[in-house]
Amino acid sequence: MKTQVAIVGAGPAGLLLGHLLRAEGIDVVVVERASSDYVLGRIRAGVLERTTTDLMDRLGLGARMHAEGLPHEGFHLADGERLIRIDIADLTGKQVMVYGQTEVTRDLMAAAPARGLEIIYEAADVALHAIDSDAPYLTYGKDGAVHRINAEFLCGCDGFHGPSRKAIPASVATAYEKVYPFGWLGILADVPPCNHELIYANHARGFALASMRSETRSRYYIQVPLDEKIEEWSDERLWDELAIRLGPEAAAHITRGPALEKSIAPLRSFVFEPMRHGRLMLAGDSAHIVPPTGAKGLNLAASDVHYLSEALIGYFKRQDRDGIAGYSDKALARVWKSERFSWQLTRLMHRFPDGDAFDRRMQVADLDYIASSVAARTAIAENYVGLPL
Repeated sequence: MKTQVAIVGAGPAGLLLGHLLRAEGIDVVVVERASSDYVLGRIRAGVLERTTTDLMDRLGLGARMHAEGLPHEGFHLADGERLIRIDIADLTGKQVMVYGQTEVTRDLMAAAPARGLEIIYEAADVALHAIDSDAPYLTYGKDGAVHRINAEFLCGCDGFHGPSRKAIPASVATAYEKVYPFGWLGILADVPPCNHELIYANHARGFALASMRSETRSRYYIQVPLDEKIEEWSDERLWDELAIRLGPEAAAHITRGPALEKSIAPLRSFVFEPMRHGRLMLAGDSAHIVPPTGAKGLNLAASDVHYLSEALIGYFKRQDRDGIAGYSDKALARVWKSERFSWQLTRLMHRFPDGDAFDRRMQVADLDYIASSVAARTAIAENYVGLPL
């Protein structure tokens, strides 16, 4: 098979990129190791920046998002019984949209056949070859045979554990990583949320987050040690802990229900440089990971896709090579700013095992400053809604 661009990974990053390129008449093939059902079964983020919603609208695929999504004009930082509201609409003139990553993926998947976006699911043992040459290609196994796709460019949108990043020689790459000494235990339940906006809570027992996917489906998290066993957390115990950590005002409005999904996710900050080597470009989690504090993961992938699609469209439509050459530097400039925001919010709202009384006083001073300073709340709001592209 021969194509102009071969994309590894059919999550939202790979599908967004594929649709943007197909809309300009560029030939694209997407390969995905998992089945379509498995991809849709992954529970992921749910807060979309304007960058992400604008891309869906640009593709003409935002109708269900606008009909079913929940526009949010603010969120809360909680510390004990205090709620600090960050009014992002008033401070920035913008909103975010609560709409699950699974639903974004579903919309992109559903539109693929009509728009000529070919997706090959259950592609095993994907490998990238000759990325330093003008004729890169990838191979994969399916139906008992090995298949090859020749392309002009390869795009790795295959997540942290995919093969794309590993194809870049270690001699030309640098990885930066911070692993946090705790994880998030999450529960998804078909119950109405306890607040119409998100609450990020700093409590003596650890961080908690009250979030939602819709007006009838809630997503909650609590901070737990890395060695915590999910079997030790019954639904009742988790609801009790959430009520304590979120504070009395939120607890009074928590509706309990059976878990649809319960899992523990570790937290890390990770950046891989460069995001381009030869004819291979990385986007999304294949190049960087942020802790979920601040909801930057999917949105950062969307900004990568914006830059990468513009670079590839420029190359194929105008023979402009500058966009390809500058892609990594442009994407990384925004990546590091989003990493900074996620790292700062994680430090502010979590209790670290090695933290002492001084560290706690710094958190209190930070929260006091945020509560009393329009400038501080504006800085948080600007980062939360997404920095300019």
